[in-house]
Amino acid sequence: MTLVENLVAHVREAFGWSEDVVVSAGPRGALGQIWRLEVGPARYALKEIFAEPPSEPLIAAELAFARRAAEAGVRLPASHPDRAGRHLLETPEGTWLRLYDWIDSRPVEPAARSTPQELGTLLARLHRCAPAAVAEPAGGPPHPWYDRVPAADAWAQVSESDTVWAARLADRLATLPELCAAVAPADLSELIVCHRDLHPENVLADAAGELVVVDWGDFGPAAPGRELAKVLFDWFCDGPADLGAMRAMYEAYVRAGGPGRIAEPADFSMLVASRVNFLLLQTRVAVDPTAEQRHREWAEREIDEALRILPSPRQLAEVLELARAAESSSPGRGAL
Repeated sequence: MTLVENLVAHVREAFGWSEDVVVSAGPRGALGQIWRLEVGPARYALKEIFAEPPSEPLIAAELAFARRAAEAGVRLPASHPDRAGRHLLETPEGTWLRLYDWIDSRPVEPAARSTPQELGTLLARLHRCAPAAVAEPAGGPPHPWYDRVPAADAWAQVSESDTVWAARLADRLATLPELCAAVAPADLSELIVCHRDLHPENVLADAAGELVVVDWGDFGPAAPGRELAKVLFDWFCDGPADLGAMRAMYEAYVRAGGPGRIAEPADFSMLVASRVNFLLLQTRVAVDPTAEQRHREWAEREIDEALRILPSPRQLAEVLELARAAESSSPGRGAL
């Protein structure tokens, strides 16, 4: 049996499906692959997880926050337990599975006129309903992925590799010290539960145009202003920054009651740390001879994009100035 056939057989047994299952490939991410399943009239999204699976406390926290988000007007696909009540299934091949509703959707176009306002309102709703959080959902301190950067010697192996991207990586490594100077640990008193990965592939539009938030696998504590800064860059800075769209989103976020603000260089910590850490991780996968070929090939594509969208110190300064200008031109302090 093929990998897909094994997955389908495993899921059919776990959920007790008697109908035929039609499967097709959906989007692929760094840590998982989505499969679209048609089971009679029902449609599901089956997430195959490649990395360490979420713990039971993490899944429980995800389900609890998903309920809060839905009550706040945020649309997201529901997670389904199997016949034994499990939201996480292990496959014989050593990967893990989660089953969600499949929502017919389309990508949201960042350049569309309404996108900054809609996205700012969405993020404000998420932040307003989020509880305070000083630890990861499964326990332990906030993950260093979001406010720590690799030491200089962490790049030694990959920077000396014989790859097509080695020269481009070397050029960016020369500018990393200045870029990473903005990164600092967050104040624990400011942390709330955040999605932490709200890039364009994780916000879709349904048939009616309503925004749908998917892939909650990275949610956890973060300062809302830091997530706001990261989302601005994730959506409106693929190359030159679209400062007009960024300001429109920032203003919509504040009008909708979002608690975060961008007030100092450290507010870009989540943006810079997560992108630098992601770049290092993918370069290591790409040069790892023990990694599966499909994972190495995916990493090669991600490295190309990660190098392209890594922000510059100048871009951080531009967006910081934009946020300060928006605050100073508002009718009252902290209101736009």
